[in-house]
Amino acid sequence: MRKLVTTMAVMLLATTAAFAQTREVIDDAGRTVQIPEKPQRIIAMHEALIALPLIELGFDVIGVYGRADDGASIYDVDFIKSVFGDDPSLQIGGIGPVGDIDLEKLRALKPDLIVGMGRQLAQSEILSAIAPVYLQTTMAGSESGFSIEEQLAKAFGRTAVFDVKRASYLERVEEVRASLPEDPRGKTYLAIIVFDQISAVRDVSGAIQAIRDLGYEPYDWANRVTNEPAKSRGFAVPLSSEEFALLDPDLLVIMNSYMSADHSEGGIRARLDAIAPGWSRFMRAAKEDQIVFLNSAEVATPTIRSALHTLAAFEEWGR
Repeated sequence: MRKLVTTMAVMLLATTAAFAQTREVIDDAGRTVQIPEKPQRIIAMHEALIALPLIELGFDVIGVYGRADDGASIYDVDFIKSVFGDDPSLQIGGIGPVGDIDLEKLRALKPDLIVGMGRQLAQSEILSAIAPVYLQTTMAGSESGFSIEEQLAKAFGRTAVFDVKRASYLERVEEVRASLPEDPRGKTYLAIIVFDQISAVRDVSGAIQAIRDLGYEPYDWANRVTNEPAKSRGFAVPLSSEEFALLDPDLLVIMNSYMSADHSEGGIRARLDAIAPGWSRFMRAAKEDQIVFLNSAEVATPTIRSALHTLAAFEEWGR
């Protein structure tokens, strides 16, 4: 009898401990998910939008799309290295190229949580057999700046970490604004990225967070062009080179493609000149030297660190 009571007590304690180590959350897809109270081994289903915010919050991201087994990026852009520097502790394993997940590699990493994007609902059904899958909305239209990082902090119990980092960041915003030649508050900005065409940068990135926190207001370019494609969400939306040259923001923020090996001012100007010849002779911001050049690989992620890279570029521009 005593043995039976002891066995039941052990089972009860084990059950209680199991429940104490997980908690129930509702992800952005409306799914109820049991996630670890303190995730230790996270797989991120998107490097720039998911992995980097989690890394900045202090989570151990052990796998991501687009990485070789030794942690090296298999693409021309390495967002982790660009944003956080060459940190040996950030040797994150790969789970296959984007869109072609290697389930065996993913399973071998033994994750206790997988974090994907809202549009990866179909994949989540397969991945749930390996670990709990939490889906985070990234481009639904309600996100802006580094709000994705704030939402992940709230979902996974790291709000205090996020608040400390944001408070320090906001102090830098005040420092940089004070260093600029004139108060930017109320002036308009247009941010573009130069791929094979010119695209206007939308809302989600540390760059946009910093620009707006400095006080710049979005230039209303959408109502000043005639060829904007469908109102789809995404990092950027194409503009025609002819209409781009006719836009009139107070400040022009320009960044080169992530894939470009040259993020210098000269390199970006040369690429833009090839697409929109004469733009610098027509645009008021160019003629008044109101142009800030950014490294897209550093500033395009929805992280506080990307916002800080942007502030550093503005501070340098203001000198």
